[in-house]
Amino acid sequence: DRWLLERQQLVRVFKSLNADQHAPAANAIDLEGFCEVLVDYVSAGHFEIYEQLLSEARAFDDQRGIELARTIYPRLEAITQAALSFNDHCENGDCRESKSLHVELEQLGLLLQERFELEDCLIEVLHTAHKQTVVERA
Repeated sequence: DRWLLERQQLVRVFKSLNADQHAPAANAIDLEGFCEVLVDYVSAGHFEIYEQLLSEARAFDDQRGIELARTIYPRLEAITQAALSFNDHCENGDCRESKSLHVELEQLGLLLQERFELEDCLIEVLHTAHKQTVVERA
């Protein structure tokens, strides 16, 4: 739940950043805040949530879920790397000077949308299904 709340915050900050794209002074501050939220979100997914979901699948001997995770994780990893690369690019100050910041943000937005869909799939298959099994066993 905490992680999904962080996702909502990421989306809010991303939308406000896109709304302010024509105001460079505000954009630099907003961009820094966005990068912080972005790194926190992708790190939590990578180092906490995905492992927790996979452990849950193993605990329930959910071979379908484990296979799904193996299929999805490489794409999630690629999107994580793209997000971290964007952050590194901005930490160096390169994106603030970039004339293509709007395009970079648009591309990142598409990747984040894909990531959210993949994560929702994992949550549905690896968590929500197991939650029902626990209720049935009780």
